[in-house]
Amino acid sequence: MVKHWIGNLALTLSMGLLAGCAGSTGMGPKSDALWHIVHDRCVPGQEHSGNPAPCVSVDIKEGYVLLKDKVGVAQYLLLPTVAISGIESPALLLKNAPEYWRYAWKARLLTSQHLRRKLRRDEIALAVNSAYGRSQNQLHIHIDCISPQTRLALLEHLSVISTDWKALSVKLNGHTYRARRIYSTDLRNVNPFLQLAQDHAVQNNMRAQTLVIVGVKFENGNEGFILLADTANLLHGDTGSGEELLDHSCAVANAP
Repeated sequence: MVKHWIGNLALTLSMGLLAGCAGSTGMGPKSDALWHIVHDRCVPGQEHSGNPAPCVSVDIKEGYVLLKDKVGVAQYLLLPTVAISGIESPALLLKNAPEYWRYAWKARLLTSQHLRRKLRRDEIALAVNSAYGRSQNQLHIHIDCISPQTRLALLEHLSVISTDWKALSVKLNGHTYRARRIYSTDLRNVNPFLQLAQDHAVQNNMRAQTLVIVGVKFENGNEGFILLADTANLLHGDTGSGEELLDHSCAVANAP
């Protein structure tokens, strides 16, 4: 199944249907490629024959699919089975919105399985790019290893990250991110999109936001997460692509 999917994906890429998920405005003619894969192939395949290919899995009940990304050795994407353009969609802020982040965190096991190494909680990150930092107009959460530099910076500044949004004193990949902590083991009953929208720095401009979630273990030993957000600023070359904090080569998997 996996080999079959990889072959199909290679063919799709050679035809130019899937651009990278970062570094574009998402307004090109191929910006619906991911949506067509989900809507035209993965969901019908699961419903009609129980075969989710080219997706890895399809959860009809919870409304999402998991897809191996063309970029990275072990990166996966979570995509809704309904049409949602991206982080700016008002549907993500509704009280009964699906818990896409929780499902994505659970799916991190696919990354570990792909690497044949169980990654620690703080070695995994999830990311959604802004409308200016993506090439696809279907919401997709990146699931991959965190970059070693980002991991180290967060661990060094963990004690000053509170439950309120506040700009980090250290830049991550050259950009100033805002951070806050969340006490939760698995993001159940937590809506990070809503928590980002309530940050005064957003100013009703969710379209320009990027959101990254990193697993951590706090000072008292309790498990939780750090939420990281950045606002795109095209004049300063910042497209709002939180994917930049991920490491598609998964260097942390090779660390001692």
